[in-house]
Parts: sequence; structure tokens; C-alpha cells
Amino acid sequence: MARYIGPKSKIARKFKDPIYGPDKYFEKKNYPPGMHGQSRRRPKASEYGTQLMEKQKAKYTYGILERQFKNTFLRAARKGGKTGEVLLQLIEARLDNVVFRLGISPTRSGARQLISHRHITVNGNVVNIASYEVHPGDIISVRERSRSLEAILNSVASRSNQFPWLEWDVNSLTGKFMNFPERDQIPENIKEQLIVELYSK
Repeated sequence: MARYIGPKSKIARKFKDPIYGPDKYFEKKNYPPGMHGQSRRRPKASEYGTQLMEKQKAKYTYGILERQFKNTFLRAARKGGKTGEVLLQLIEARLDNVVFRLGISPTRSGARQLISHRHITVNGNVVNIASYEVHPGDIISVRERSRSLEAILNSVASRSNQFPWLEWDVNSLTGKFMNFPERDQIPENIKEQLIVELYSK
């Protein structure tokens, strides 16, 4: 499936937020790209423009294409609770995001590659679909024959973030999805209500 593979710093500058993590180029030029990026006379974004920008930011952050993102939103709208929060919970439960959160890969794009190359199992079964939805109680693990991969070992060794909805056993390279995260536990700087307003038009 197609994914954005262009310059990430340019996208981070577009949204004025280091959505792909620490970025020295973003820190050096933390203004929008293009010849008018530093201009103070840039037109103010409309309400629709602001909502659209927030949706695009969420899509780039999680690496999801438009159709898949909209389908996830429609699923969230059918569930109970606040649609915006449920949307983020469903996205956080994607296998590629869980692999990233566990620290098996330092990036979501790297996590997708590990999954597509069949290095990840869920409940003992190999899963090669990045959008696979993980459920509470599921066990996510590095496939036994893949546990010596340098990329995985380096990522796990530098793992620093720990999330309350995930358990991790470094010795067996195995994690457990405990429950869907609460909104205040999700660190991404996304205003999900703007996305709800955009799709509700």
C-alpha cells in the first residue's frame, strides 16, 4: 500500500509540530516550508482549513491513507462515547502503532516494515497486516527467529517511553495490550474535535 516517503522535516514544518519525533532541521527552521514560509503576511486559515490541517496532521502522524482514516472515523462514530477519543483509541490499537509504542521499532514506518516482513506475531500467530486491530489481552511478540535482528535489538535497547496500557517483557521481547488508552495518556498533539467537526459537515 502507498505510503508517504518524502522529506519528513518538510511535513513537520508544514504542521509546525515535530510529528515524527526529535528533528534538528525542524528546530532550525520551525516555520512553514516554501519561499513565503517566514512571511508575516500569510493569510489566516479558514475554519475549514484549520479542520482539514488537523486531519492531515493526524494522517501523517500515524501513517494512514485517506480511505482507511475515514473508515476508521466511521467506525468510531458508530461506537459509544466521544467520537474523537474513540477514533484515536482505534488508531492506537493498530498493530503498527502498538509495535512502535512497545519500542520494537523506533518509528511507525519501521514498525510497518517489520510487520510486512513477518517478524511480528499476535497471540503466537504471524501477522503481516500493519492495520490489524489489537484487542485488550492480545500478546504481541517478536518472532523467535527474528529476535537477533540488529534493528530490533538496537531499538529495544534505546527504549525509554513506557505507556500504562501496554506491558513489556524485555527478556522475551513480548508485550501485552492491556486496554485502550485514555485520551490524556496519548501523547500526540492532535485536536481530535476538529477532525470530528470536519467529517460532520
